[in-house]
Amino acid sequence: MRISARADYALRAAAELAAAGGGPVKGDALATAQSIPAKFLENILADLRHARLVRSQRGSDGGYWLAQPAEDITLADVIRAVEGPLAAVRGEAPEDVEYPGPAKDLQDIWIAVRAAVRGVVEHVTLADLASGNLPEEIRALGRDPDARIRR
Repeated sequence: MRISARADYALRAAAELAAAGGGPVKGDALATAQSIPAKFLENILADLRHARLVRSQRGSDGGYWLAQPAEDITLADVIRAVEGPLAAVRGEAPEDVEYPGPAKDLQDIWIAVRAAVRGVVEHVTLADLASGNLPEEIRALGRDPDARIRR
């Protein structure tokens, strides 16, 4: 699975907003804090606003803040806001693709891959990420030596 720069930056910016505790944060401050190109971040924040995960206000007292409590926003919500579905096969949902012959079981594999990804990103909130208080089962997956082997 590839995590795009867009998804990575969106999660990092959202974590900064969660850590800010609800007050407006300037876009430039978000970009600087996470080393995200400012123009790229503007587009990401627009996607997050469109998904109603982030609110904004212009002006000297303005900035960005989470539109919902950080405890109610999962990493999956943020990823979907900037990338669309968590798993797609050639732009289609895994359950909508069919394969002939010996490849027929690929559909079940793609659905299982999506379920595995959901098992992580739907169970971690922005509050968990910002506080460093990840669910133990997620930490355990990350500590598994086999998970750290590059293949």
